[in-house]
Amino acid sequence: MYIAIYSAFYNLESLKYIRDVIEYLDKAQHRITIVDRLKKHLAEELYQKHEFFNSNAPLDSEVNFLFSVGGDGTLLRSITVVRDTEIPILGINTGRLGFLTSLQKESLFKGLDMLFNGQYKLIKRSLLDVTTDVNVDALEDVGFALNEITINRKNTTSMLSIETALDERPLTTYWADGLIVATPTGSTGYSLSSGGPILSPETQSWVLNPIAPHNINIRPLIVPDSTHIKIAVTGRGSHFLLSLDSRIITLENGNNVYLKKAHFSIFTIQLDGDFFFKTLRERLFWGQDTRNIQ
Repeated sequence: MYIAIYSAFYNLESLKYIRDVIEYLDKAQHRITIVDRLKKHLAEELYQKHEFFNSNAPLDSEVNFLFSVGGDGTLLRSITVVRDTEIPILGINTGRLGFLTSLQKESLFKGLDMLFNGQYKLIKRSLLDVTTDVNVDALEDVGFALNEITINRKNTTSMLSIETALDERPLTTYWADGLIVATPTGSTGYSLSSGGPILSPETQSWVLNPIAPHNINIRPLIVPDSTHIKIAVTGRGSHFLLSLDSRIITLENGNNVYLKKAHFSIFTIQLDGDFFFKTLRERLFWGQDTRNIQ
């Protein structure tokens, strides 16, 4: 098989497991391509032996799997090289929480054996597509997000006025520090920390969740993922921040933001024995009540 190895942030912990993965794949005689930012961190024999791919360009569609080695942030960044190729992503967690990653570093080789033995399923995850009135270079190639789109203040402590419309019909104007529009995948991230609901990955909905709203009668809202969302921002400052997962750009007030469901999906690998609610219980301690622990 043809395997791509991706890592967004260099650290010694991740590099150790990247080397272990490469050694495992070499022994099984798989073809390997490695993200170019790791070149200088690999031994010369590995550097000369394997292919490398550009982290700013789409992956070769012939790749069978992409291994994302790191934490959730690394997996989120890996979608910028997978894009619409439908290459499945296996998240290998070398970080802390690793909510989106299926394989923990402690069971690395067992998990890889399961993958190549076909003991897994693919989880289809929808994405948000982002456009603006005035074209922004940063949105041209990677104007999409797997977790959430967030509107935030920039260089001001004043609230934003965030006028929001759904399918060209007025919804409300949020007076708040910002607004989160989360996918089901992102419902367990920033939106959850801001009091939003949890959605299972297969749910066909978005969550609109204001950040510290001044309107006490405003609550998170769930809408179908077929909804087209328009966001117009005003405030005392002249600019605001738009984040797509972990990528942040600055927009001028008046440059309206338009959100819709992306025309493609991302596929992540879930190894046999794992499932969403098990992950909730083990990583987020969901539903845990210490009174019932013997």
